[in-house]
Amino acid sequence: MNITFYKYQGTGNDFVMIDNRQYNLPKNDTKTVARLCDRRFGIGADGLIFLENDESADFKMVYYNADGNQSTMCGNGGRCIVAFANYLNVIEDECRFTAIDGLHHATITNGIVKLQMQDVTKVEQHTGHLFLDTGSPHHVQIETDLDTLQIKDKGAQIRYGEPYGAVGSNVNFVSKINDNSFRVRTYERGVEDETLSCGTGVTAVAIAMNFQGETDEELIKLQSEGGPLEVSFTREQDSYTNVFLKGPAIQVFKGVIDWKH
Repeated sequence: MNITFYKYQGTGNDFVMIDNRQYNLPKNDTKTVARLCDRRFGIGADGLIFLENDESADFKMVYYNADGNQSTMCGNGGRCIVAFANYLNVIEDECRFTAIDGLHHATITNGIVKLQMQDVTKVEQHTGHLFLDTGSPHHVQIETDLDTLQIKDKGAQIRYGEPYGAVGSNVNFVSKINDNSFRVRTYERGVEDETLSCGTGVTAVAIAMNFQGETDEELIKLQSEGGPLEVSFTREQDSYTNVFLKGPAIQVFKGVIDWKH
């Protein structure tokens, strides 16, 4: 079956987007999804996202990692699907949509999407790193030199190590630029490599740096390898509410491919 797909990217984090309201494609076709995300034998992407109908919201987001498996929340993917829904005229400049971690609210203005993320009520402080869940699990640690750090090797070692094991965690390496700006490089599970940007990752970094006292600001600028993002929140003791991820979401191209080829 030939399907129409769209390629979107949010600060270099790229996704195959499919309007699944018309196709009703299967949710468990892991091999096909992995092939479509393959950069040599398919379209090429960090993940694939279905836009589907939802009775309680404007639409539903169903997200797959590049390995073909359905996964936890993807922040940049969430921003891209808002831009996609706007392109399809499913929404105008504001929306509510459901994802695997619940309901999200978002706005879009001139290609810039501001996406509400889930509240964070627990940040774990460990020796040398922090751990928190921003819709996906994230390990956060400060490094002095991100340029020479072997992200894939060190990220994989942490991702598969204790205490994360087979379930794993995304891994974020952080350096401080100034009081409200941080540089981030991220190893993503499911992609099993460094990605140019990770939305839930920069959200985790912003909250972790505030929690650890590296910044007192509640609007944090994050420089990912793929470009700048902003995270804002309200801190109430050790809980974080009104968490928003803001940045560009851009359609790269549109195409047609055989779903099963």
